[in-house]
Amino acid sequence: MFKVTSTILVAIITMASAPSYAAGCLKGAAVGGVGGHFIGKGHAVAGAAVGCVVGRHRAKVEAKKQAEAQAQTTTQPATGK
Repeated sequence: MFKVTSTILVAIITMASAPSYAAGCLKGAAVGGVGGHFIGKGHAVAGAAVGCVVGRHRAKVEAKKQAEAQAQTTTQPATGK
């Protein structure tokens, strides 16, 4: 069990150092994997998968909010006096 956990941890750290285009997936997978581990045996992988999906969704929502906020600031007319 320790070897498997160590291998997964090293893989996550290695992937985290590289640029990630799946925003939120690694962070969500790490949180989901830990949560799944505490739920019971064999649930860490399922937790990581679900965590990746949820993390990606949250990152997309946040990116959309930021894009809308930036669009609003650029389209507002300047009121110069």
